[in-house]
Amino acid sequence: MAKVTHPVAAAPASYEAALQELEQLVARLESGDMPLEQLLGQYQRGAELLAFCRERLQAVQEQVKVLDQGVLKTWVADAA
Repeated sequence: MAKVTHPVAAAPASYEAALQELEQLVARLESGDMPLEQLLGQYQRGAELLAFCRERLQAVQEQVKVLDQGVLKTWVADAA
């Protein structure tokens, strides 16, 4: 039995790009029109996109925690 290889898809440029691709992929999967041979590859791509989005969200959450802890000073306008 020959091993099926799938081309490695490029990493998304941004969270928004990943989310858009993921939404399009989900729509194609839900349509039921995808050939069985493509189904697994598309499912794997969806898992990669989901992991990418989760990692980006986690990074933003960590940055917000730092800001909430007052590590960065809040800018205050001079009262003149």
